[in-house]
Amino acid sequence: MSLLEDLKKQFEEKVAQIKSIDSLDDVEQFFFSRKSGALTTAMKALKDLSDEERKVAGAALNEIKTTFETRLATLRATLSEQSIGAQITNEQIDVTQPMILAQLYGHKHPITKMSEEIEDLFISMGFKVVDGPELDSDYYNFESVNVPPNHPARDMQDTLYIRDQKSVNSDQEQTSESLLMRTQTSTMQVRAMRQYGVPLRMIAPGRVFRNEATDARHEHTFYQIEGLVVDKDISLSHMKGVLEVVAKHLYGPDTQLRLRPKFYPFVEPGVNGEVTCFLCKGKGCGVCKQTGWLEIFGAGMTHPNVLREAGVDPDVYSAFAFGFGLNRFAMLKYGIDDVRSFLSGDVRFLEQF
Repeated sequence: MSLLEDLKKQFEEKVAQIKSIDSLDDVEQFFFSRKSGALTTAMKALKDLSDEERKVAGAALNEIKTTFETRLATLRATLSEQSIGAQITNEQIDVTQPMILAQLYGHKHPITKMSEEIEDLFISMGFKVVDGPELDSDYYNFESVNVPPNHPARDMQDTLYIRDQKSVNSDQEQTSESLLMRTQTSTMQVRAMRQYGVPLRMIAPGRVFRNEATDARHEHTFYQIEGLVVDKDISLSHMKGVLEVVAKHLYGPDTQLRLRPKFYPFVEPGVNGEVTCFLCKGKGCGVCKQTGWLEIFGAGMTHPNVLREAGVDPDVYSAFAFGFGLNRFAMLKYGIDDVRSFLSGDVRFLEQF
């Protein structure tokens, strides 16, 4: 019992010295610490007493503990109010001080802005936005879109292969199939049809990679948006209608669209999409090389082999696909003359947008 009286005396002495929340925390630790707190030590000492003594001492110790906790909680509330009041007093606003503007504000990259603008447009037309891996298999990058091994179309894309790697097929079995950095977001065509089924309207924006010699018009890393529409009785006129909406949205309501035949292995027939130059309005200038037209996308009716690869019957369903180069779109919109600027990391370039 004399130990309990000593605890009360110590408590009053230490409480009298509390001037802040930090010093209050120190007092709490002194008495209530689980390992070496004064009250904790006293509690442990009860085991050395007889049953009758333990009963009396335990009740007294619990009463003291409750008293200490109540006193400290009340004191903590008082100190917190004082601290908040002092903070308010010290944070008075000087209304005569000129506003200080931050020197650097974060903002979106021009390709990000272009991608989001196009995504919003397609979402408004009922398209799903899908995403896929940048490190992909030879199968999804080439074979699934009708480009088998040794096909001459592979010469059109200098591919970055990842050698001596393993991949996992749809049955979760490990295979020795070659892996590569995807050269096109067309890798998502068969994937999306298998995952979501048909009918389907989807776009797949993303980063792609090619083993290019870089210059003002070529870069090893760039951005694309792949589009695919699959349904019954889909025709070339549906494709042209969708692409006209995109062209007019990007370059104005007077923009005209023309399609010219071009070979792509995953479509048949394939077309090269061009729009009237938004700078010269079709009259001819340096940007359009005096032709009055700007090439902005490739498209066509999806090859039956691609539909079959996804488990879709080409006798029942038809489809069209298209691909946009986001770098090119951004260059045209913002008047950028060097594609390498996008990945330069130069703050002077990024601050313009």
